[in-house]
Order: sequence, then structure tokens, then C-alpha cells
Amino acid sequence: MNSDTQNRRVFLKNAALGSLALSLSGTGGVGAIPTATGKRVGIIGLDTSHSTAFTKALNTDETTTAYSGYRVVAAYPYGSRDIETSTKRIAGYTDEIRKLNVAIVDSIDELLRQVDVVLLETNDGQLHREQAIQVLKTGKRVFIDKPMAASLTDVMAIFDASTTYRVPIFTASSLRYIKGVEGLDKRSVLGADTFSPAVLEKTHPDLFWYGIHGVEALYTVMGTGCQDVVRTHTDGTDLVVGRWADGRVGTFRGTRTGKHDYGGTVYTQNGNVTLGPYGGYEPLLKAIIHYFETGEVPVTPAETIEIFAFMEAADESKRRGGAAVRLDHILKKATR
Repeated sequence: MNSDTQNRRVFLKNAALGSLALSLSGTGGVGAIPTATGKRVGIIGLDTSHSTAFTKALNTDETTTAYSGYRVVAAYPYGSRDIETSTKRIAGYTDEIRKLNVAIVDSIDELLRQVDVVLLETNDGQLHREQAIQVLKTGKRVFIDKPMAASLTDVMAIFDASTTYRVPIFTASSLRYIKGVEGLDKRSVLGADTFSPAVLEKTHPDLFWYGIHGVEALYTVMGTGCQDVVRTHTDGTDLVVGRWADGRVGTFRGTRTGKHDYGGTVYTQNGNVTLGPYGGYEPLLKAIIHYFETGEVPVTPAETIEIFAFMEAADESKRRGGAAVRLDHILKKATR
């Protein structure tokens, strides 16, 4: 590893540990001269319902004003190739996307020649590092859907590339915009409990695949600064307790039985706030369009890095029978 790369990794680690915002100034699409300048959206990955949901919202004439005229014009289907629950959906979602006047292309390179910005929707986080860097090299802004990657090491590498190519990146679960968050004075938050499904997928660390939804909701209201994590695991449930450096406690409950639902409670100096119900994709999509327009990211790299360190610490706690695991130890391992 050369000294420049090492310096960038040290900087990212320190940002996460110190909860610092990393300021990145981005460029727009490089060399693109579309009919509506800068408004052509490309999708990578047609193995998730997010791809069709976003396309239907953007390509409906009645909503183009709400989304500043951005429209999906091209899509590359792959996408997962070895996760059965994802691969079996590609053909059907590809047909749906075609009906929305979207060109289906054979490669990411071909996609990037036709678009100005990218929605990286591939359901398989193992592919995100390679796919995201391919986009970043062109200078195009890219939203990376959950999970940002299938390891904390890959998350750090993507942010490293974001710094190298000077393109800010935005990644988030739609649960960041769950009802109850709007108008919340986060300075008054004393603690929080959140819950979401936490279905497991053998190719990803436990909480990365689906538990990330509830973990991100927790971080949305608590902010950064978690010091250590303890996890209790059963076949049907995970309970992860995080202890913040300022003494606050935040918990995430991940479920694998019963009805899938999302929500939580935020404890504030002025009373309790209920999170939920889930409000759909529209708030997230509006945030994505704002990012495409301005290059401003609503979630700092430091916060995203800590979210993934929290989930990896939870896995380590499970391996150690529920022992407390410090996030700074997890971050140090990821940057070696």
C-alpha cells in the first residue's frame, strides 16, 4: 500500500472515530450532453424491487416536477448472480423496466456512456465496491442502495475511491426517513430503541443484509459516538445494545419471526417520540435527487462508516458469546 493510500485510510478511520464530517466536492457527469442536461439516470442492478419503484416514480409524467425532471433512461440488469432470491427476480424486473421506456444495456461501461448520474441498486453488496468504483472513475455521482457493501473493509475502500476521484457518494436505507424523524430535535435525544426485520443471507454479515434498516434508523436519531456493542442472538431474534461515549444507550431489535414491521421509540428531554409507520421510498428519492443536483450528501462518511462498524461489532459480539466489543477495535482491524 503506497503512502497516499495509507494516508487516505488513516484519515477516514479518524473521521469515523471522531465523528467528523468528511467534505467532498463533486463533479457532475463527465462529457455528457443529454437532451435534458444532467438529468439522465442510469440503474445498475435489476434484482431488487427498489429499481422498479424508483423508475416508476421518476418516469411518471405527473411526478417529474417533484423530482426536478430526472428520468431513468438506461439500466444494466446485473445484479446478483449467485443469491437465488435476487437472481430469480432479474428477468421479471427487466421486463417491467423495459415497459417504462428504459433501455436495457449489456455492460456498466455502456450504461455510463448514456447517463449522467447512477442509482447503484444491485442487491448483492459483495459487488458494490467494484461497481461503485467503475462509476466514480467517470466522475458521475452515484447513490448506493443498502447495503453499501458486504464488509466494512469494502465500505472504507469505496470512500477511499470517493476521495480519490473527488465525487461525493450517498448511501442510505429508506428507514432513515421513517415517520417521526422529521422535526426531531436530535440534541434532545437521550436514547432510542428501534426494530426491523433482520433476515439473514449467508453471503453477508448478519445485520448487513436486512437488519441495516433498523440500525440506520437508530443512527438517524442517535447520531455517531457509539463506544461498544453487546449482542444477544437467537434463531428468531437479535437484540443489539450500543453504549454511546456520552452515556446514552441505543438498542436495535431484529426479528425473523412474526409480521415484518419497522419502528421504534426515541427518548428525549421533552418526552417520547414514536418512529413509524414506514413511509415508503418517496422521502429517500427526494434526498437522492437533491444530492444529484447539488453534490451535497445528507449522511456523512463518518456516520456511514460507524453504522457498518456497529454491525460488524455486533457480529463479533455474537462470536464471543455476547461479550462487549468496542467499535474502535473493529475500525482499526478494517484499516490494517
